[in-house]
Amino acid sequence: MGDAAPSWDTLVGQVAEVSRRISELEERVRGSTPEPGADLASIEAQGALPGLRERLEEAARRGVVFAGSVVGPDGEPVEWERSEATESVLGSDWSETAETLGALGHPVRLRLIQALAEGRTAVTELMELEGLGTTGQVYHHLRQLVSAGWLETAGRGRYRIPPSRLVPLLVVVAGARR
Repeated sequence: MGDAAPSWDTLVGQVAEVSRRISELEERVRGSTPEPGADLASIEAQGALPGLRERLEEAARRGVVFAGSVVGPDGEPVEWERSEATESVLGSDWSETAETLGALGHPVRLRLIQALAEGRTAVTELMELEGLGTTGQVYHHLRQLVSAGWLETAGRGRYRIPPSRLVPLLVVVAGARR
């Protein structure tokens, strides 16, 4: 006819085993995630740089990778990763990045984009910040950031950092620190 259903004791044992295995996996995940503010040596020990080396050495070349997992200003998680071979980056036309990088090269634009990353979205909120200039000047800076792809409009008088640009923005700012 068919197999007999497992006994109650068997089911309880199976549930306990599954629960134990889930707890073990959760503990592994907690143990492999770098804490906020972890230093580079700690992150390398977690596997980011060894993983990059392994991927790129198979092709007998070197490269760069940048990635991040952050919570965006809207409270949604944003994860992003990019890797490129060194010769691809070195062999490209760097002048093509001038507008994108140049848009970040002004203290007012950096302050605006920082405020947007912190959750402000409306120009009226941005105008509350000191030292930004007139409303016309603020809109001028916002247009430059939109043109370069760092921002997008989110309605009348509202702006946001596109989720696909948040991690690259943080990487550029972190990389520019001394």
